[in-house]
Amino acid sequence: MPSKVSCLYLLTVVCWASALWYLSGSRPSTAYVGQMTFARKPLPRLSKNDTLSNIRTRTLNPHNFKFLINEPKKCEGTTPFLVLLISTNHKEFDARQAIRETWGDENIFGDVHIVTLFLLGFSTEPVLNQMVEQESQIFHDILVEDFVDSYHNLTLKTLMGMRWVSSFCPNAQYVMKTDSDIFVNMDNLVFNLLKPNTKPRHRFFTGRVINGGPIRDVHSKWFMSRELYPESRYPAFCSGTGYVFSGDMAELLYKTSLHTRLLHLEDVYVGLCLRKLGIQPFQNNGFNHWKMTYSLCRYRKVLTVHQISPEEILRIWNDMTNKKHLKC
Repeated sequence: MPSKVSCLYLLTVVCWASALWYLSGSRPSTAYVGQMTFARKPLPRLSKNDTLSNIRTRTLNPHNFKFLINEPKKCEGTTPFLVLLISTNHKEFDARQAIRETWGDENIFGDVHIVTLFLLGFSTEPVLNQMVEQESQIFHDILVEDFVDSYHNLTLKTLMGMRWVSSFCPNAQYVMKTDSDIFVNMDNLVFNLLKPNTKPRHRFFTGRVINGGPIRDVHSKWFMSRELYPESRYPAFCSGTGYVFSGDMAELLYKTSLHTRLLHLEDVYVGLCLRKLGIQPFQNNGFNHWKMTYSLCRYRKVLTVHQISPEEILRIWNDMTNKKHLKC
């Protein structure tokens, strides 16, 4: 006889399929907006004397959002070695499930305690919020705050995750922030980079380091206005597709963010906070922020690969797991 959990899981899959089919219909995408209200939090105006270096004098980004879905007891009585914070959106159930069954499996290494959490905002489609709430009741691995889920609020998702770690899992040794279209080589991440049997590092931050400047083209996905960021160069930052930091950094970054003017480019914003803290991110070429054609030997050498579909995550994971005995 199937268990209660498996029945709930099957029900969730069916409901998600029905919800996505309903939402794909030809109707205005803003049909439900009028039924909901959101607290608007306007950015404070900066005077001519304000700069990015002196904004510690007041709270510019209070992050006064409330948890709609929380897992406050996820780390209770334990000291996780690694917390995985995965940015996702409501419609990506297939990606979340593929991650749960592969590199995000909390029991993958037995004695190495891993915590997996998916980060979301609040959808303007009520049916999607209901589906995510049901999903949360089954898997208990979802965090939601009451900001609108959108591309321009990706920074808020990351800050939510850092806030959660500093509040509910302060003793975690390491944290990884990544996205739902990423494949993570957990063997390399845990045993080659972080090494559970060594002394935990502090004030540590690593990933694919990028050195660049703002794009002023208003048609670009990464457009940054001079009003919001007047400088000609960004500080060194790690690609938001995947980076890893020591557990103490969660609180340091979150508290620093409270006094740092919010930017919609999440990875750039984290880089600004790192600069304020006087911490230089370490370059690690194992983090790839692009897609790589799958090859068993090639993927054994990396930490992350970008633009991987749920089907590819499952296929790659199964292939690498079943062929561990093969030599390259």
